[in-house]
Amino acid sequence: MPNRHHHPDTVPEVVFHTRVRDESIGGDNPFRWQELSTDDIFANKRVIVLALPGAFTPTCSSTHLPGYEKHFRDFQRLGVDQIICISVNDAFVMYQWAQKLGVEHVFMLPDGNGDFTRGMNMLVAKNNLGFGDRSWRYSMLVDNKRIRKLFMEPNFSDNCPTDPFEVSDADTMLEYLRSQAGD
Repeated sequence: MPNRHHHPDTVPEVVFHTRVRDESIGGDNPFRWQELSTDDIFANKRVIVLALPGAFTPTCSSTHLPGYEKHFRDFQRLGVDQIICISVNDAFVMYQWAQKLGVEHVFMLPDGNGDFTRGMNMLVAKNNLGFGDRSWRYSMLVDNKRIRKLFMEPNFSDNCPTDPFEVSDADTMLEYLRSQAGD
């Protein structure tokens, strides 16, 4: 078993199964499947990833995702090309969650099979909540697929009774980027 506390230097090479709007389809569900590779998403770009345990869950909905959405322009000014929200949920759930929260700027990336999360050594059991395997909560700055900075919540463990949210928030990432910009 790999050391779960060692995280890769570069983001894992996976294929994400996403749904994209396609008006040519028409009807109630004008979407089609689109596969996106790690290269499609991260190559030659500066990207912030926020990863969280589940769509519609309380902390993720009230604070984590909205914080990044709210500060999107600030992140752009600091040279970030894209902000991506990853969760071990399917494309349909991620879409509905974004709709419900009014998310326009953060790109919702479904990691339905947990392949990316597993490759990050961030997959944990949440059987205590009936969730199965989900992502631990973290955020990271990725520069052309290289992980430059990783903010991982404390107490990383399977079936953690709490859901720590102390360091992966938008303000912590903004502070970090501003400190780097001052170099």
